[in-house]
Parts: sequence; C-alpha cells; structure tokens
Amino acid sequence: MKRTGITRREVLATMAAGAAAGVFSNAGAARAAVSEMVWATWDSNGHPEYVTGFEKEAGVKVKLSYLSSEDAQFAALKTGAAADWDMVNPSLNGSWRYIKAGLLKELDLSKIPNASLMYDVFKTTPKVMDDAGKTFAIPYLWGLNPIVYRKDKFDKEPDYTTLFDAKYSGQLAMRDYALESIAIAGLVLGVPRDKVFVMDAKELAEAKKLLITQKPLLRTYWQTIGDLTNLFATGEVSCAFSWRVPFDELQGKMPMGMAKPKAGVMGWCDCFAMPATLSAEKAEVGYKFINYLLGPTYSTDVAKIGHYATTSSVIRDKLSVEEQSTIFIDDMDVMKSFMWPVAPPNYSDWLKIWNEVKAS
Repeated sequence: MKRTGITRREVLATMAAGAAAGVFSNAGAARAAVSEMVWATWDSNGHPEYVTGFEKEAGVKVKLSYLSSEDAQFAALKTGAAADWDMVNPSLNGSWRYIKAGLLKELDLSKIPNASLMYDVFKTTPKVMDDAGKTFAIPYLWGLNPIVYRKDKFDKEPDYTTLFDAKYSGQLAMRDYALESIAIAGLVLGVPRDKVFVMDAKELAEAKKLLITQKPLLRTYWQTIGDLTNLFATGEVSCAFSWRVPFDELQGKMPMGMAKPKAGVMGWCDCFAMPATLSAEKAEVGYKFINYLLGPTYSTDVAKIGHYATTSSVIRDKLSVEEQSTIFIDDMDVMKSFMWPVAPPNYSDWLKIWNEVKAS
C-alpha cells in the first residue's frame, strides 16, 4: 500500500529547507534593498569614475545627485523634499545647522577604520559633533576656492575688488551662495578677515548695497561648476570667484590663471553624512562608502583627476612633491592661512539679504 504520511525526519528536513530558503530570500531582499545608494554631492566630488571602484567592491550602484548649493541641500533635508537621498554632503563649517536641526544620523566610528588615517586637524575637529560629543559627519575632502580668470584679459592678477569693477562688466561671475558672496563684499568694504563671518547689522547693510551695485556687472550667479567651466570655455566669462575646476580643465586650451587674493583665500571642507531617517541596511552600506572615500582608490582618483585632497593621509607619501603641491599637501601649514567660511548663528539674515540682492 502506498504510504500517505511523512516521517518526523522528513518534517524536520522540510522545515530546515524552508528556513534556509527564508534566510537566502531575506538576504536577497536585503541586497535588493541596497542595490542602489543616492549620493547628494557636488559634481566636482562625485565624478562617475570616482565611484566605480566602490560599485564593483560593494555590488551597489551609486546614483549621483548633484547639488546646486548647500542652502538648497539643507532646505531639501529639512522639508523632506529629498527623501531619496541616502548620503549627503554638508560643509565642515555648516554641519552645525544640520546637527542642530536633527537631520543627520549619529555615526559609529568603529565602522570607519580609515578614519584613523585622517589628518589630525580633521580627526579632532568638534565641528561635526553635537554638544554631547557625538559624531554626525566625517570631513573627507578639502581645498581652496580661488579667483579663476583668463590671463589674456587682465594685465595683472585679479583680486576681490576686480569682481566689482565696472571695467569688466558682463565678463564677471559670482557663486550663488550667500555665505561666501556676502563675505567677499565685506572684505572689499574693509571688514577684517577675522570679522567677516560675524558682521554686524550695519556692515551687512553695506555689503548688501555693494552686492546690489555689482549685480548689473555680472554675467551670472553660477550654481554648478560645470556651467561656469562652459562659460569660460565659450568666452562668456573671463573672471569669477570659483572652484579650481575651470582652471584645471581649460588651462591647456586657453590662458587660464588662478589667483589667491591676499585679503584671504576661502578654504573649504566637505563632509560625508547620512540622513537621520536612513534605514539600518542602507547605513551599513553608507559606512562602507565613507571608508572608501577615505581610502587609497578615491584619494588617488580625486587627487590626480580632480586635483583635490582628501582628509586622509593614506596616499600622501606616494605622491611626488609636485603632485603634493598641486593639492596643497606638501606643506600642511597652508591650511592655517585659509579663511574657513563659518555660517553664523544669524545666517537666516544673510539668506534674506542674498535673496533681496538677487531680486533687486
């Protein structure tokens, strides 16, 4: 007679097989959940070729979402307009805004072994911590923002006053960013460099007047460095407060110059952070990604292609003196001469002024 029942051993085997299938199914679901991560960053930091190594290593596609301004990034996170962002890019000196607003996830440094290779000035900075000493962001990339210009259009090196000179009307450009633009106006007005990010109401009012008189002289307020590079390439702009990208990309094609104004060179440092609402599964991939950004592959690519330095010392000794000089790590004391933009507590007043300038 044909047996219709099953033995206890068969029941247990079936249960074990089902459990194993469930494990593999869940693992597959977890992998599917993090098959793609969206990184909100600057187009100079996130070239597709910079992340291919991580994509191969982690099996995760990094989708790049380019930022137009830090103010827009902060607003998008605060309003929930960027719910698809998994990794974000606050500045070192603006991180306090995100931390205070509760927009960032606390980070577990034990999951970022390459953080131990960071230069001390970045490793010990309190600017990425809350009042309790908890860390919410990791500095990963830094450099300076110069004035980029066409050497054939100027008999001498430009400075910040050049950006307000009617002689060059229609050839000038400024970044669409309240903090740096208002600070530059303050420097032109004679505000000391150590006071320019804490200007009082009277100084801010004078800076606003100067920026309003500047506006008709400008070809544009640029938002992405790619757009500004194109404006230089087509001859529509000959001088701009800039990032170094147009200089690097065009110097072999036209006579490009890069000026470091004596009034103060704007230093910058970008940080990696994760939104407070990010899932645990995606956060684990995020930890792997920031460890990659502080590792040798990204550090080499961004140094040799983008001419920027990461905050990690991982490749410094492998670069030639010329390569070190190009990214300002031949003498680390250079950072002491930078002006590090700091968003003041009354930054909402600065934003109001900037919007009024652009609307004038």
